Amino acid sequence: MPRPPSVDEDQLADLIVAVFREKGFEGTGIGDLAAASGLQRASLYHRFPAGKEQMAQVALTRVGQRFDGVLAPLRDDPDVARGVAETARRLGEFYGAGALSCVLDTMTLAGAPAPLRDHARSLAAAWIDAMTAAARRAGHRPDAAVRAARDAFVRLEGALVLGRVTGDTGVFAETLALLPTLLVPDG
Repeated sequence: MPRPPSVDEDQLADLIVAVFREKGFEGTGIGDLAAASGLQRASLYHRFPAGKEQMAQVALTRVGQRFDGVLAPLRDDPDVARGVAETARRLGEFYGAGALSCVLDTMTLAGAPAPLRDHARSLAAAWIDAMTAAARRAGHRPDAAVRAARDAFVRLEGALVLGRVTGDTGVFAETLALLPTLLVPDG
């Protein structure tokens, strides 16, 4: 009978996300992933025969799963302002109050293969689409809703980059607090 894995698939995906979030695709080595997971390199290659690129795809898929939960109130709450506020709260948790980098950013910094960049792009587009839909439900015209969603995305991502560069997460907290006013007219 085969020995059970020492780390389950969900835990492993979360550990892989943490490494790629911190080091990006190019900066992450198999040794980093082995150290973070507690698995031997051979065990990682057994689970991920396509190597680091497959592990990076798993990381992005995991981020997509997490984003689905983070964005759910934005999409589902009948009270758009309340849904936006709850999504902002969840974004704060997801990004460690702004202390954690965005894996969509770090994963695509340098050396990331095109399929990874495409995957990250699709996750960003889904996030922007969810914010656009919420802005539309809140009463923005279609073109204004797209602008509001893009502006919100740029502000959030910019605040995360600023926090990473300066160590000051205050701008991220301010941006989260501003999110309802960006997406909900008179919000």
